Amino acid sequence: MSKRPILLIMAAGMGSRYGGLKQMDPVSAHGEFILDYSLYDAKRAGFGRAVLVIKRETEPDFREFLLSRVKFPVSFAYQELTDLPPGYALPRKRVKPWGTAHAVYAAREQLTAPFCVVNADDFYGAGAFRLAAEHLQAMTADDDFAMVGYLLKNTLSETGHVARGICNVTDDGYLQSITERTHIVSTADGPLMTEDGQTYTRLSAHAVISMNMWCFPQAMTRWLGELFPAFLDQALKENEEKAEFFLPQAVDTLLAQGRARVKVYQTAERWYGVTYKQDRPLVEQALKQLTEDGVYPRTLWSEHD
Repeated sequence: MSKRPILLIMAAGMGSRYGGLKQMDPVSAHGEFILDYSLYDAKRAGFGRAVLVIKRETEPDFREFLLSRVKFPVSFAYQELTDLPPGYALPRKRVKPWGTAHAVYAAREQLTAPFCVVNADDFYGAGAFRLAAEHLQAMTADDDFAMVGYLLKNTLSETGHVARGICNVTDDGYLQSITERTHIVSTADGPLMTEDGQTYTRLSAHAVISMNMWCFPQAMTRWLGELFPAFLDQALKENEEKAEFFLPQAVDTLLAQGRARVKVYQTAERWYGVTYKQDRPLVEQALKQLTEDGVYPRTLWSEHD
């Protein structure tokens, strides 16, 4: 099996958010999804293959509406509530997925090389995938993590507030912590945040933001297997119906334990996503402009690529 880096795409929420892939609106004139652009950029950057973490029942839609056109090796992993460590049982009332760290854990058997994790419905940009691939290809140690960070000004929505993880980075470019800010708005004078909806605090437009683009050694799957039982022990006591095993929290635990160092790469790419229904035309226009500028071909998966 190729040891070129692997792209892990968290897509288990797509069916529920969009009512099935059939109803997911494309973002290009040729019917491509944001997910197509991530796969295309990963292929160009040097990734060897991709793993899509999905719900088992959405696999037929992914095969019909995505893989039928994609010219890049893609396999599936299934995020299932019953995928628990030995000795743990699914709580009777649990219906919510176990979270983003569990999504990575779900793909553990297929992650046989260093890998990059991204969200399925976020557009990260070609430059971000190149940064990730370069780090992964040079990776030599099990504590050698990385994150591709964005400037806050390049991740805001023009149509409503957003939640963002603001990074505290050392002078030599390593992650110290991520502070979640749940209500950030874009204004003519720059981004503002609020905790109570009344008092607003100015944020730097150049603050570095995590958009969940992580680079991990293969050993991360083993460590998630160690961290998951500890999470469950606490979750089953405190909130067995809703507690989630989040990837940034897992990274933070490994940082605190001295088992990881996270290099932060800053990209000038602009992030695009559909946080609000009104965002979709903006995403479509941005990708149309990138195509007209020659960043992407008019049909991503044409025979000439």
